[in-house]
Formats: sequence, structure tokens, C-alpha cells
Amino acid sequence: MCEMDELLLEGVSVRKLDDELRAISSWDKCVLIARAHAKVCALQLKCGDQLLVDTVLQLGSELFRTGGGTAILIGSSSHDDATSVLLLLSTIEEATQLWTLLLKVCRDGQLKEDDQQKCAFNLRTEEASAAHYFQWYGHLCQQQNMLQDYVRTATYQSAFLQNSEMFKDKVVLDVGTGSGILSFFAIQAGARHVYAVDASDITSHCQQLVNSNGLAHRVTVINGKMEEVTIPEKVDILISEPFGYMLYNERMLETYLHAKKWLKPDGHMMPTQGDLYVAPFSDEMLYMEQTSKSQFWQQTAFYSLDLSSLKQASLLEYFSQPIVDTFDARILMAKPFKFSTNFETAHESDMYNATVWLSTAPHQPLTHWYQVRCLLQAPLLAYAGERLTGTVLLNANERQSYDVSIQVSVGTGSNKRSSSNTLDLKNPYFRYTGVAPMPPPGSHVDNQTELLWSNYGFQGNKQSSMTQPPMAYPTMNYGLTMNPAFSGMNLLPQQQQQMTMGGAASEVGVADPPKQ
Repeated sequence: MCEMDELLLEGVSVRKLDDELRAISSWDKCVLIARAHAKVCALQLKCGDQLLVDTVLQLGSELFRTGGGTAILIGSSSHDDATSVLLLLSTIEEATQLWTLLLKVCRDGQLKEDDQQKCAFNLRTEEASAAHYFQWYGHLCQQQNMLQDYVRTATYQSAFLQNSEMFKDKVVLDVGTGSGILSFFAIQAGARHVYAVDASDITSHCQQLVNSNGLAHRVTVINGKMEEVTIPEKVDILISEPFGYMLYNERMLETYLHAKKWLKPDGHMMPTQGDLYVAPFSDEMLYMEQTSKSQFWQQTAFYSLDLSSLKQASLLEYFSQPIVDTFDARILMAKPFKFSTNFETAHESDMYNATVWLSTAPHQPLTHWYQVRCLLQAPLLAYAGERLTGTVLLNANERQSYDVSIQVSVGTGSNKRSSSNTLDLKNPYFRYTGVAPMPPPGSHVDNQTELLWSNYGFQGNKQSSMTQPPMAYPTMNYGLTMNPAFSGMNLLPQQQQQMTMGGAASEVGVADPPKQ
């Protein structure tokens, strides 16, 4: 670190949060000044003539990067004020500049000698987590699971072939190649050469496929972390399938963005954008199912042992698990809020021949990502037409995942009701059984027997249309479909409802948005 590192950023949005990460005040178009020297960093935030934050950060300060990489959260214990401060930067580049400066300070002024030898991946990842991660993806059965996801695999091939003019005679870098399927699709689309990089042992199998398909002269397989390997030349296109549950899980997107250091200034990325959707939902059966699990710990004579002291701890654990499954889209109680992340640089070009979307929405064909729902432990009562507001924070951790903090409110004044929860995305509950999800109770507004006979009974075997528009229904509202932060949404006009909010949004459930 030099004698004095100074950074000035304009157009920064500032949010002060309480101890439950609820926004209590906000400012936009602020100026940030950071001055780092030795083992401290003086940080000032100004909005016009008003000084919002004037603090000194040092070793041990609480720092989190979230919001797709453009948001930095400074914990309440890191400065004089009792509140946490959320900084929303204009671009990934600005956020990375500030994050790098703050990390230097939090790592004792200079990076420790052993850390200087570590790549960005190792600095952000626990060693045990990384070992398990690469071992998991080194198995052919895991690669088969992804390859057999027809929607995922066929969408990628279609996107590459529809953009064959962009791939023609180009050099491509495949980030996290796995079996090498995207590298082969790039060759099919006309790429001159592909560098296929993966840190797991799957590269030996990938090399075998390259050799057996006669492509050794056009595909170079490289074993190693993307953050550590050297690519022989700059590339024209970056390709990857970097998505996890709720889009961001596994933190592979950070590796994908890191690979841009090998991308030519006029290069392209496929995929280019990811969208995460959050919406409130209601599912009484799911809520009761999770609640009932803790009844085991209510026993007072289990082999003559009283287990009841662990009842509350078990309940907290069950509700900290995001639910990975699929559901009938009619359980959604409001239009989703969308959070988008553009993977390209600010000077993104518009040279694609076609735009192809890969969706994991509940009303689209099922993929191996399913959807994700986050439950609120405390049900939230809501009335038709009320406005729901809240905050969803994805706080990156060293286990290649996120801690999802959700806070939601409905109503105003003395009638305001709130609920919150924190979930561990690294430890989801895989609930999917392969059975088609049932429509929510109360979704039928016609006599089903009469409808059946009117369509079948008097028309032989000929069936007329029996499709029905989504209808309002009275129910408990239990969750949200996932999105990092939302300012507000109006509940669909329907009858009085009781909502149990959970997950990273406003209800008991969070559904993983369409990843595109």
C-alpha cells in the first residue's frame, strides 16, 4: 500500500439501516471520500452540505459486498454511529475500487504475506468449502444431472447457434467448463479456438471428450482456478453457466466477472444479464409442514430424555432453510420485483444477432434449479390492496454462498405489521418430489363437476378448452419469490388474506426468479 490511497466517488446512494437491516433514512447523489493510510481508512459521505458519515475503518471492521457486487454494507460496529450503512455504487468498477481499498485496511494495512500469494477466489472462500465444491463437480454424475437438464442445455446451444456470426473465427474462453459442453457448442457455432478452464478433476474427462471428438487442435483444456491460470491470448468471447440457486448461490458469477481481465475491449459475454425476481406468496401447507418438523423436539420422554429445550432452536433452524422446489404460479400474491445484473462492461455493445432467454420461472418448463422460497417464521396479516415494502440483502460469505436477510412490512402507522428472517442459502431444503404442484386452495370459481360434464359428458371424448385465468383466493401468505431489494408492491386485489412472510422478500416463501 502506498503512503496515502485516496478515492473520490460521486453519485453514491446511501442507506442507514437499523439492527434488523431496515432502512431508516436514505440519500442519493452523494459524494464519497475514502483516504487509506497504513492501517486505517477515513471515510466521509456527504450529500450537498450535509455530512452523513464521518468515520474511521480499521482492522476487524465489518464489511459485506452484496447487490450483485455494486453494494457495500458497513456494519454498525465498524463506526461511531449505531446504524449500519449501505453504499450503493453506480458501477461494478467503482464498487471494486472501494472494496479493494477497504479490504487492504481490514487486512492490517498491507495484505499479509501469505495472502499476497492467494488469488481472489482463495481470499473469499473457506478452504473446506472450496475442496468440497470442486470434488462435487468432479463427478460425472453431477455433470450428467446438468447435461440432462434439457431446458438449460438446449437453450445454450440455441443461443450460440443463433449468434453464429458473432462466434465465427473467434477465440472463446469457457469459464468453469465442466464436461466441456459449452466449448463444443462454441465450436459448432464457428469459434476458431476455445480455452476450457475448470478447477475440478472433471477436466480429465473433458479432455477425453475433446480427444475422442477430434477437437484437440481447437479446444485447449486448462485445469486450475480461473483467478490463477494464464490464458495464452486475449479472447473475443467469454462463455459460462455460472448460476446457482437464486441466481447468485455458489458465487460463481464473481469468477465469471473476474475472467473479464482476459476479454478484449470490444469482446462479448454470454450470458450477458441475469434477472432475479422477488414476489410474496401464500402456501399454508408448506408453512405447517415446516412448523410441524420441530414437534419431534417437543418430546419430554424420548427414551426417558426431555428434548423440549431444543424445540425453539430446531424451529429456527428449519425456518433458516430456503425451500428448493417448484410451485403453482397462482400462489404469488403480487407482481414480482425484478433485480437485474448486467455482466458486461459499461460500454456494452449491441452486436448480437438474437437474444435468447433461459428462464427458471414456475410457469416455464422445469430446470434443475427449480425455484427457491424463503419462509418467514412469524405470519404476517395483510389485506387486499395494501402496500408491502421491505428489504432483501444477500450477504456473501466464505462458504461460496449467501446469508439472506429479509425484512418486510405491510400497513401504515399504528396498523403497520412487520416480520423478518435470516436464511442460509448454503443449507437449503430440497423438497422437490417430481409430483406436479397442486393449485392453491380456493382457485376454482366454477362447479368442477358441472364443468367436467359440460366438456366431456355431452361431447363424447372431445374436450373443449378448460383453461381458467388465475383467480384471487383467500389464504395465508407465507413467502416471497426472491430478489435482493424491493421498494414496494401492491397486493393483488382480492379477499382479506393472512400472509406469513419469509425468505429474502416479504413472505414465508421465496421463489427463485427466472435466471436469464
